[in-house]
Amino acid sequence: MGNQEYTLSIFSENHIGILNQITIILTRRQINIESITASESAVGGVHLLTLVIKTTPEMVRKVAKQIGKLIDVLKVFVHTIDQIIYQEIALFKVSTRKLMSGNSIDQFVRKHSARVLEVSPEYIVLEKTGHKDEINELFSNLEPYGLLQFARSGRVAVTRQVKELTSYLKEMDEATRVKEE
Repeated sequence: MGNQEYTLSIFSENHIGILNQITIILTRRQINIESITASESAVGGVHLLTLVIKTTPEMVRKVAKQIGKLIDVLKVFVHTIDQIIYQEIALFKVSTRKLMSGNSIDQFVRKHSARVLEVSPEYIVLEKTGHKDEINELFSNLEPYGLLQFARSGRVAVTRQVKELTSYLKEMDEATRVKEE
């Protein structure tokens, strides 16, 4: 089976070096990180690292298992595209003079469901939230107008499944209490 895109949701304690430990695991297996986002999670004191990688089903299972063994990692979930709801955000800084010629700005904003964040005599900043292909399409359409800067976030994702980390943590807590009794 060939390489496939996976989203890893890694819940961990927020300690120094956790990202380094994860990247070492991926580097040893020559797996590149396509996208990465780190943030707080819905559970207090627990952080979420969202990584997008391309690999085989067998390799993603091995990698997830090894990441899950790291001391600061609480749980690793592996998802395919159809199991998550996701978005990325991109900012485009474009020359005002070139984009305003012919009133193209309204067309771009409407056609691409973008948003104007700032307008100055030198530049216009547009924001686009969507999937990678939608952002790439807007990028291509803006290039002829003098694209001055471009920045895109990593993937932000939530699962379609209802049971997630909070349920898992409760189950772990109950299992620990049963063992102690």
